[in-house]
Amino acid sequence: MDTEVDSAGVGAELRRWRRSRRISQLELAALAGTTQRHLSFIESGRSRPGRAIVVRLAESLGLSLRERNDLLMAAGYAPVFTESTLDEAALRPVREALEEILHGHLPYPALVIAPYGRVVAVNDAVEVFTEGAAPELLTPEVNMLRLMLHPEGMGRRVANLAQWGRHVVENLRARARRSPDPRLDEFVAELAGYLPEAPVSGDHLGFSVPMRLATADGELRLITTLTSFATATDVTLAELRLEAFLPADQATADALRRRAERKGYRRV
Repeated sequence: MDTEVDSAGVGAELRRWRRSRRISQLELAALAGTTQRHLSFIESGRSRPGRAIVVRLAESLGLSLRERNDLLMAAGYAPVFTESTLDEAALRPVREALEEILHGHLPYPALVIAPYGRVVAVNDAVEVFTEGAAPELLTPEVNMLRLMLHPEGMGRRVANLAQWGRHVVENLRARARRSPDPRLDEFVAELAGYLPEAPVSGDHLGFSVPMRLATADGELRLITTLTSFATATDVTLAELRLEAFLPADQATADALRRRAERKGYRRV
């Protein structure tokens, strides 16, 4: 006879994640190498899952490392993945590698951001984004997403804010749908409130919507690339994103090179 366990714990969490992913019990059970009956018992609180099956279910649901730890704790197990701070010795090689990447990307802007847009590290060229921004948007800890869309930040200098900003907001909305988070929902609503209505426009390169940014050196057209640590086993590292901007045309590339020479950016 199965022992009743707290259905408000791991079972309820599994059911919530499964429904948010729009996966049936049968599909999830197959992915995790178990039976639908066993999964049903776990979700209803009639069976307490072992640690191994919780790990397999979390992986099958595509949960982030933080979410996997949370699911393990809901089941009464210790977290599997460590969560370091960036100043710890264990992450020193990562910090050094990121610094090399950032400086190596000069004369183009690049930065490392943590969840919700918090800036972790930047290269010298990022000052093109802070040009003329309100001081309150530049106080530690800087939120790059807010700076980019806020009318007192870059927002007033982005000629195609409606189109370009919509892609920023939609990417965050997609993340919120995948990993429901009330704090992220509030942040998305705030950012969306900075955007004007987007008219129908063909202002794109066929594969990307460039940001058209007004600067002291004229209008720059920039496209964005995002890089993450796909094989990270540390929560902090897994949540970092390297955002690198590239010129969308030769005029932008030339302007950024001249700007770098004039301002004396350091490249290593």
